[in-house]
Amino acid sequence: MTSKIKVDNIENQCGGAVVTKCGGTTTISGTVVKSNTLQASDAGNIISQSGTTITLGASGDTINLASGASQSGFGREGSVDWQTTIKTGDFTAVSGEGYFINTTSGAITMTLPSSPNVGDIVAFKDYANTFDTNNLTIGRAGSNISGDAIDPTISVEGQSLTLVYGDATKGWQSVAASTEADLPKALYVTATGGTITTSGDFKIHTFTGPGTFAVSCAGNLSGGNKVDYLVVGGGAGGGGGLGGGGGAGGYRESPGTETGSYTVSPLGASPAVALVVPATSYPITVGAGGAGRTSPGAAGTNGGPSVFSSITSTGGGGGGTVATPPKNSGADGGSGGGGGGQNPETNAGSGNNPPTTPPQGNNGGVANPGPGYFGGGGGGALEVGRPGIPPASPAIGVGGAGATSSINGTPTARAGGGAGAGDGPAKAGGAGGGGAGGAFPEGTGTAGTANTGGGGGGGGGGGPTGGDGGAGGSGIVIIRYKFQN
Repeated sequence: MTSKIKVDNIENQCGGAVVTKCGGTTTISGTVVKSNTLQASDAGNIISQSGTTITLGASGDTINLASGASQSGFGREGSVDWQTTIKTGDFTAVSGEGYFINTTSGAITMTLPSSPNVGDIVAFKDYANTFDTNNLTIGRAGSNISGDAIDPTISVEGQSLTLVYGDATKGWQSVAASTEADLPKALYVTATGGTITTSGDFKIHTFTGPGTFAVSCAGNLSGGNKVDYLVVGGGAGGGGGLGGGGGAGGYRESPGTETGSYTVSPLGASPAVALVVPATSYPITVGAGGAGRTSPGAAGTNGGPSVFSSITSTGGGGGGTVATPPKNSGADGGSGGGGGGQNPETNAGSGNNPPTTPPQGNNGGVANPGPGYFGGGGGGALEVGRPGIPPASPAIGVGGAGATSSINGTPTARAGGGAGAGDGPAKAGGAGGGGAGGAFPEGTGTAGTANTGGGGGGGGGGGPTGGDGGAGGSGIVIIRYKFQN
C-alpha cells in the first residue's frame, strides 16, 4: 500500500520511504521523497525549496535543532548568546556574543569585530563591579563608535552595554546600557569616617573632633539612602565672680524614623528630617568648648559651632560676670548664657540664635542684682536657665536641662546649661553635661562635660576677685544609617 504525508496542502509520494508518526512528530527515513524540488533525505536531512516560502510547524508547535546542529539565515532580534567563560584578559569579540568581563586583576581591552556587517551585535557586563578601578577599553578595530574614531574607556562600576553596527558613518552604536544602580535591588549607604560602631542593621559614626564623613555609595529607596544625625555645638564657658552659667551648645537632631526608630528627644520631632547623602565627602566640624573666665571682670567665652552637611549647631553663649555693664550680661548662642550677679544690668543671653525649627536651645536665666547676688543658669537644649533671684530655692541659678537621644544605642543626655554662682553654696549644672557653679567665697565653676556641649559653671563670689568660671564642654556629631537588612 502506498503511504502519503501531507504538509500544508502539498501531497508528497512516499514511495519506498518509511513514514512514522508518534504524537505530533513525523519522521521520514529511507529513500528520497521528492515533490517538485522539495526534498527530504535521511542522508544529510535536507529540506529545501528555491523561491518558495517553507513553513515549519503549525501554530503552537516547537521546532528544535538536533544536538550539535547550528542555525543560519534566520537573523537576530537584538539579542546575544552570553558566553560561559568569564573574560579576565584582552580579547576580540565575535558578533552575536555577550561577555562577562572581570577586571579585578587589571584593565582589559575588548576589540570589536573587524569588517562588521549591518546588524552585527556585541554586549558586555562588568562582572565584578570593578570597571571604576580597572577600566575596560573598547578597541574599535577601524570602525567608528557612535560616529567617533576613538577607543572609549568604560569606567562606571557595574556597567553593561549592548552595541549594534549600523553603517560606516556612525559605526557601532549603543542600543542598551545600564548599571547596578538601575537594578531593582536594595542598595545601602556606604561610608567611612569617625569612630564606627554597629547596632543591629545600623552603622553609627561618632565624631568627637574634626573629620570627614566620606560616602562612597548613596544607597537607594529599596535599601536605604538617608542618614539620621545628632549635631551638638560646643558649650560656653561660665562667667567669673558671681558669674552666670555658660549656655549649652546648640542641639539639633533628626526624628530617628529612618534608621531603626530609636528614641529621640522632642527636638527630633517634625519638621526635622533625615538627610539624603549623595556620594561625596562631608567635612565634619566639632565645636570646641568656650573658655571660662580666667581674669577679673571677664565673661565666659562662647562655644564653637558643630557642622554636618546642611546642619549647623551654634556654640553656646558665654556666662555673664560681675563686672560693669555690659559684661555682666549673658551672651547669645545655641543656648544663652546666664546673667552675672550684683550689677543692675541682669540681662541673660538669648538661645536659638540664629533661629532654627525646632529650636536648637533656650535662653539663659537672669541674675539677681542683690541682695543675694546669684548669677543665672545657662540655657539648655530643653529648658531655660533658672534665674538667680530669691526667694531662696535649690533651683536658684541651676542650669537648663539638656536633651536625651539613643542615636548611638544608649540613652544619653547632652547640651545641659552651666549653673550660675554667687555668695552661697554651689548650684548644679543642667542634666546633659552642664557644669556646677562655684561655691562661696571663691569657688571655681566646674567645666562642662567633654563631647556633650554642656556649659561651664559660673565662678563663685565673695572674695576680692571671685572664682573663675568653668570651661564649656566640646560638642559632638553622630551619624546613623542602615547598612544591611
